[in-house]
Amino acid sequence: MSAAKTKAQAFIDENPVAVFSKSYCPYCKATKSLLTELNANFNVMEIDLLDDGPAIQDALEQISGQRTVPNIFIAKKHIGGNSDLQALKKSALPKLLENAGAL
Repeated sequence: MSAAKTKAQAFIDENPVAVFSKSYCPYCKATKSLLTELNANFNVMEIDLLDDGPAIQDALEQISGQRTVPNIFIAKKHIGGNSDLQALKKSALPKLLENAGAL
């Protein structure tokens, strides 16, 4: 397993809510805003600020099948991107966050 894939998987495994993001991305900002609004305990990896960011993005594609950001995991389960998270907002998201121990 590559170092980037190991790093990405460890971040997913160690955080109830793991968000892979790019600091300038408006969809990433919307995701972080929604999670903040819900008082969720979440951790963000800003991959555009990391030397190995491109390798982590490649690794995420292997792990989740999704290359774009935000790339969101709750309780180690791949949720998808911002539109997927927003779609869960009123239905399953609060329960998912609660079950992950993130509320």
